[in-house]
Amino acid sequence: MTTQELEKSIQEIWKLFKETDERFKETDKKFKETDRILKEKFKETDEEIKKTSKSIEETRKTAEITNRAVYALTGKWSRFVEGLIAPAVERLFKERGIAVDKIFQRVKTRRNGEEMEVDILAINGEYAVLIEAKSTLKIDDVNDHIERLEKFKAFFPEYSKRKVVGGIVIEEDSDKYAYRNGLFVIGESGEAAVILNDKNFQPKVW
Repeated sequence: MTTQELEKSIQEIWKLFKETDERFKETDKKFKETDRILKEKFKETDEEIKKTSKSIEETRKTAEITNRAVYALTGKWSRFVEGLIAPAVERLFKERGIAVDKIFQRVKTRRNGEEMEVDILAINGEYAVLIEAKSTLKIDDVNDHIERLEKFKAFFPEYSKRKVVGGIVIEEDSDKYAYRNGLFVIGESGEAAVILNDKNFQPKVW
């Protein structure tokens, strides 16, 4: 190889090195740009996640506050109703031929890990009357009370010889569903508590 050929080969090799170096630099630049874009996207995503988490937490807190407020209002109303109805229970059921002589409020018991609570329990030697007080009455509330009546003797075996009947307190008009299922429906008439079922009503006995 002549000197000229050697120099030419060296120049070509050097040129190749330079081109390769430029390509590496260009690739590195692209990598850096891609990395920058990804970091920005990750940062934006992280901020969005934080905002979403904050929003979820705020929504959860709002829901908790609302639930506590609703529970407080309905709980107070139920206690108010119990306080209004309980003193009238003896009169109300005596008028219907059930002369109760003992009245208990907020009766609780537990059996086999399950709990039952009765808002107002009125008894005599023959009957046990279970009364549920609700601020607003729904079909599910009536069904729940019927289930309570069905299970009552299992939770309160001391009353197993009693005829068990049910009453449910409502805020305004009589509930036909409760009536059709054999429950006494208790409401207000002026300043007094009254049983809204007609005089021919025959309660279901459990």
